[in-house]
Amino acid sequence: MVLVAEDVRRAYGDTVALDGVSLSVAEGEVYALIGPNGAGKTTLIRSLTGTTDYEGEVDLFGGPPVDADPQRLGLLPQSFDPPERLTARELVDYYGGLYDRARPTSEVLADVGMAGDADTWYGKLSGGQQRRVCVAATLVNDPDLLVLDEPTTGIDPAGRRDLWDLLESLADGGTTVVLTTHYMEEAERLADRVGLLADGRLVAEGSPSALVAEYGGTSRLELRTDADEAAARALAADGYAVDHTPRAVVVSDIPPETIAAVVRTLDESGVEYDALSWRQPDLESVYLALTGTDVTETGEAVEREAEVAA
Repeated sequence: MVLVAEDVRRAYGDTVALDGVSLSVAEGEVYALIGPNGAGKTTLIRSLTGTTDYEGEVDLFGGPPVDADPQRLGLLPQSFDPPERLTARELVDYYGGLYDRARPTSEVLADVGMAGDADTWYGKLSGGQQRRVCVAATLVNDPDLLVLDEPTTGIDPAGRRDLWDLLESLADGGTTVVLTTHYMEEAERLADRVGLLADGRLVAEGSPSALVAEYGGTSRLELRTDADEAAARALAADGYAVDHTPRAVVVSDIPPETIAAVVRTLDESGVEYDALSWRQPDLESVYLALTGTDVTETGEAVEREAEVAA
């Protein structure tokens, strides 16, 4: 294993950031940590890489994180503010100069789609471009393990997919990747395994498909209508599993090919509706089922408190 954590704990006064987290990551694996702000993701990343104190055991490349060879590790923190008067090229050159062996700067900038803006000051770049440059600085030493805290935050959808392609190619080449993300699509596409954090605890772990199959529930057809009671009666009479609240009707466990039949039932019953949407279970459904919290919601600001306390 490249990385093993056993019963990792971290508290800041009365605020518990990590409450006994254990996980392991194998060579060439992509492991994604998901959870809302305050779940403990950043504190866990800092513990795994030896940049904060913690209780418990962490083994990185066969030893304590503080003893790890920096040539083998690439770390992108969530907050990274390099000098704005350095160009993208100068910034990557600087970080490359910290290592005995570094990839050519032009090659790394091309990998993250920044070759055309290599000589632009960092402060003049957009937020998404800045994040790409930060990723480039993390890749310049050609690390065996990449640890990325919210790597695609602020990057437009097309750029995000380009970075996904890059991370997939790195993993295919044997690079181990640990990342945190708010984007469920990102975790589902990239991760071999996903860890779901809530209130400092790892509440579930597994492949995206296995987690969805076990916890995601069934597909849902959601109907927005003022005639919710009439719609619910008509659909229940046709044998559908129906629940309703004021102005909303939910039909559970329904495949997409059945939606047309539902629409016919509504039309024949004279029920008018404002919107109809179908949703299949995904990682966000899993997180909601396990924690009662949407992964995009902001929880207690544990990491912010941690920064103040540090």
